[in-house]
Formats: sequence, structure tokens, C-alpha cells
Amino acid sequence: MSGDYASSHRPQEIRLKREEKVLEVDFDDGRTFRLPAELLRVESPSAEVQGHGPGQKTIVAGRRHVGIMEIETVGHYAIRIKFDDLHDTGIYSWDTLYDMGERQDELWRDYLDALEAQGLSRDP
Repeated sequence: MSGDYASSHRPQEIRLKREEKVLEVDFDDGRTFRLPAELLRVESPSAEVQGHGPGQKTIVAGRRHVGIMEIETVGHYAIRIKFDDLHDTGIYSWDTLYDMGERQDELWRDYLDALEAQGLSRDP
């Protein structure tokens, strides 16, 4: 992504389904993704989760039931999500949301494998 926050993908509509704990995003190319709150939380682009460099990612356990309390637009390029565990430091660019939607199965698999390898659980 360039310094002017240009995005390859732009959302047409973003819907928070609180009861389902899902964020639905319709993109300008016709693709729609349903992103579970748990996945958004454990893959947060924040430094708290991703670290400050390669190999520093933290595995976030116990978030099976996490919900989204609020979504805030950040400029014209992203949203900030406030989760009910009070995590709110991740800025989700349009391209990040699109990438998470496309790679959802892979991200889930990697997350579940990492939990198992560390003897952790999705449950609180």
C-alpha cells in the first residue's frame, strides 16, 4: 500500500451483525465477505497482536465468544473495530479486510494450528 493510503479495494457497504458476531463487507468488485468477530480479533493488525516485526505475532487465545461493540471509520481508507474485550487498537484498511476475506480459510487453519501447538484454546 502506498503512503497516500490508496486501496485496491473499496467497500460499498459494511454491516455489523451483532447477534451473529459477524462483519459483512460488500466490495466494489462484487465480492462480499462475512468476517467473524473472533477472526478479526485474533488477526488484528495492531502491534499488540502482530508485533513490531517478523516473527513477533502473538497468538490470542480464548476469544471464541468475542463480539464487536462499535466500528469507527478512519479517514477514507479503514475502520477501527472496538471489541467487547476492549481491544480497539487495530486499524483495518480496506485491503486488509479484503485479504482477510479471501484468505479466511487459511487464516483459520493457521490460527487453530497455532493454538494447538501452544496448548491453548478458543474458549475463555
